[in-house]
Amino acid sequence: MDRKTTDFSHVAIIVARADKSLQHIGDRLEKTLEQVESGARGPVRMLSGSRDFSAIEQAGNFADPAKVRSAVETAFEGDADICVTPTGNRRKKLLICDMDSTVIQQECLDELADFAGLKAKIAAITERAMRGELEFESALRERVGMLNGLDLSQLERCFRERITLTPGVETLVATMKANGAHAMLVSGGFTFFTSRIAKAAGFDSDRGNTLLDDGNTLTGKVDEPILGREAKLTALREGASQHGLSDADALAMGDGANDLAMIEAAGLGVAYRAKPVVAAASDCAITVTDLTAALYFQGYTDTEIVWKH
Repeated sequence: MDRKTTDFSHVAIIVARADKSLQHIGDRLEKTLEQVESGARGPVRMLSGSRDFSAIEQAGNFADPAKVRSAVETAFEGDADICVTPTGNRRKKLLICDMDSTVIQQECLDELADFAGLKAKIAAITERAMRGELEFESALRERVGMLNGLDLSQLERCFRERITLTPGVETLVATMKANGAHAMLVSGGFTFFTSRIAKAAGFDSDRGNTLLDDGNTLTGKVDEPILGREAKLTALREGASQHGLSDADALAMGDGANDLAMIEAAGLGVAYRAKPVVAAASDCAITVTDLTAALYFQGYTDTEIVWKH
């Protein structure tokens, strides 16, 4: 009889686009594992092969999981997203996600700046802050300051005309919630957007920064204290405590340097099309497929997923 996944220490998950055959990725995974690990391994298990993805996993007793991750990432570079994770406590009960360039495909502040004719200037500061080259709080104050006098009607216009959900996010949230998880949206962006995005994507709660206004226009100020890297970590820990969970029960996902603390603290830290410093600190990275991959990383199969759209 085949041994169960939980009989082994770790599991390697491969999520590719549907044009990659299950046989092909399974053979490549087995060959790679043979080269880097001598421990016992279980059979290849199919997670998806009937929708938009080809996803498999193989469990094993990995003496050096970091080495396995590196080897598998190299073997599948550009073709698939991979995760090497312990087999215990795989299905997380707290989902905590960044918003900009993670749950949505844009940076709200950059798009809002376009209505003030300042997108290129502000986007350049955003990029440096997300790479960790600038202190987040001061960079946010600088960018918001440039929007002094912007009519409040432009916020609704920005949300309506520019902001789109990242593919897979509604499926990710709905599936985890159906399996007892609490879903939190925690952003260094603004509550005007987080409240709307949280509702659209199905999150249970949201946190963000508050833009100040005089009733007609933005004042160029943001309410203090600013929600940044440490506040995101605090949100994770408060959310876990509130639901009787630990950090290990959380899946945290983001793309920028201000997501680092929560990604490093979570039981499963996922980098989504992230800056290099974030990808390096994460447990798994999604660069090829979409946010549905975070479900396969937790061992969900197509028949268990609550599909949206």
